[in-house]
Amino acid sequence: MTDLPRRQAGLTALYLGVFAAIWFSVPKADPPLRSLLVVASVGALLAAAVGAVLVIRAGRRPAGGRDRAADRRYGLVVAAEVAVGLIGALLLAAAGLTSYLPVLVCAVVGVHFVPLAPVLNDRLLVPLGVAVTLVALAGLVVDLVSGVSAGLVVGTGAGALLLAYAVLALFRARRVA
Repeated sequence: MTDLPRRQAGLTALYLGVFAAIWFSVPKADPPLRSLLVVASVGALLAAAVGAVLVIRAGRRPAGGRDRAADRRYGLVVAAEVAVGLIGALLLAAAGLTSYLPVLVCAVVGVHFVPLAPVLNDRLLVPLGVAVTLVALAGLVVDLVSGVSAGLVVGTGAGALLLAYAVLALFRARRVA
């Protein structure tokens, strides 16, 4: 038997913890911010590890317990995300604007949370998506009007939001227990 709500919360913490750690590795920062980003990465990986433990403890899905329609919608959303990201990255590279790749990726990731919310039955993914998309916009604006790189703003902001959501998922799993 499986505990689906705890399993889902564990998967959320696992995936978003890993991606938060990746985002924290994007910025090129000087101390003391670099040290804070390393600490945040370790925290994100710890959240991911706790999420993995929850998934293992929750057990396997029952046979035939998959929703094929939801799986198909999930696949379409992710395929669209990858296609938009790849095309955008190629256009930015062709224009010589590769320093804006983190902004593009962050915006695409933020937008993709909105259609995933109903697929994953997690309405809180919508405000997360909006917040991540706003971080992408903030990174672009800060880069254009100051000497601060878009990657620093986007990596730190997106990492912090994903880590916070991973931790929230762990608290939600605890509430289910």
